[in-house]
Amino acid sequence: MHTTKKFWYRANTVLVVIVAALVVFPFFWMVRSSLMSNLEINQYPPLLLPHHWRFDNYPYTLSVFPFGRYFLNTLTIALPAVAGVLLTATLAAYSFARLDFPLKRFWFALVIGSMLMPGAVLIIPIFMGWSAIGFGNSYIPLIVPHFLGGGALNIFLIRQFLMTIPRELDEAAYMDGASHARILFRILLPLIKPVLITVGLFTFILMWNDLMGPLIYISRNEMNTVSQALANFRSGFGTDWKAIMAASTLSIIPSVILYFVGQKYFVEGIVLSGLKG
Repeated sequence: MHTTKKFWYRANTVLVVIVAALVVFPFFWMVRSSLMSNLEINQYPPLLLPHHWRFDNYPYTLSVFPFGRYFLNTLTIALPAVAGVLLTATLAAYSFARLDFPLKRFWFALVIGSMLMPGAVLIIPIFMGWSAIGFGNSYIPLIVPHFLGGGALNIFLIRQFLMTIPRELDEAAYMDGASHARILFRILLPLIKPVLITVGLFTFILMWNDLMGPLIYISRNEMNTVSQALANFRSGFGTDWKAIMAASTLSIIPSVILYFVGQKYFVEGIVLSGLKG
């Protein structure tokens, strides 16, 4: 029995290492290529590491790729979107977890069922709607929908986390005359910080990496997001791989930093959200 457990432990360890290597390798290859010359990048057989480390690729890339402007443009969309999701998804989740109202189970099932609808089905109707009211070339269509919960998954995760918190806390607060708003924002909110950070990270990374939305709604170059500008940059510098890889590396830095800073809460939020239904 002990031998079997030891075997499976080692097998799981090997599997995790292999999967981790497969995930990390493309990022390693990107960073490695960003520090090479185009001649070394195109060399065959490929080099594992550069012979000459070209750190000057980054100043060169920043001189032709105004990353700062695109960074601010993306933050202009991502930060309000994160705030909108955290506010409205928390309110909706609190309603489903703590309040009693007619057909609550039906409405919750309807919200969860919306995840089955392909997003591509709604692209044209939503675009036509925003264009009809004059927001065809604006950040508004990319921000406002996130003030409607930001998707069923966010509501589901927060609701499941709230379900793990004993109702006795609510009842004690009711006896002291607390309102629903006070219970949520003063008592429950500090307790659900892990899942809020998880949802916030999900939303930020989604918005930071979003390419489809900006391509649909933004046509002015000065309004481009990082992903959109990077796609255009690749088109304009199709053979300058060192600059493309340096720009790609710069574009993932904010997401990587946020993930490592919030990794503890991210794992805790995912695990605890599945403990109780």
